[in-house]
Amino acid sequence: MAEPTKQLDIPPRGTRGAWTPWPLLVRLFRPLMRGQLSRYRKATGPTQPVMMGMPTVLLTTIGSRTGTEHTHVLGGFQDGDDAWIVVASNSGASTHPHWFINMAKNPDQVWLEVGNRKLKVQPMLLKGPQREAAFAKVVATSPRYGGYRKKTDREIPIVRLKAA
Repeated sequence: MAEPTKQLDIPPRGTRGAWTPWPLLVRLFRPLMRGQLSRYRKATGPTQPVMMGMPTVLLTTIGSRTGTEHTHVLGGFQDGDDAWIVVASNSGASTHPHWFINMAKNPDQVWLEVGNRKLKVQPMLLKGPQREAAFAKVVATSPRYGGYRKKTDREIPIVRLKAA
């Protein structure tokens, strides 16, 4: 039997960052998000859909407290064969997004949907020069990510997801 994957290190939260009324927005936009998930899953081929000018993926994690599946539409940037980079920017907030916390605590229970393909993936938190190179590649494709670093003082996690 395979040994469980070690949890990912979670960088400390920041002391400043962009403020967004997430609880209210989640309630208001839940129907819209369901629509996005539905449209994404209607993809007829392996081509990665583009939303708001960036390549997207569906990331499914298991809740660290609830144990339930959660699926999120995220920017996903291809990084070689069967590997993608995702950025836990949370729009520059001082806290990490829930999907990142769930992934960090349950790294052996992470799935990625790219087009019509669903893959079990292994997350790897990038550090040092590898992290900087991946972030530069993301910003070159989607410049909005560059602005998130200016909004917060926390280290924004950058994760490489490789097909398991």
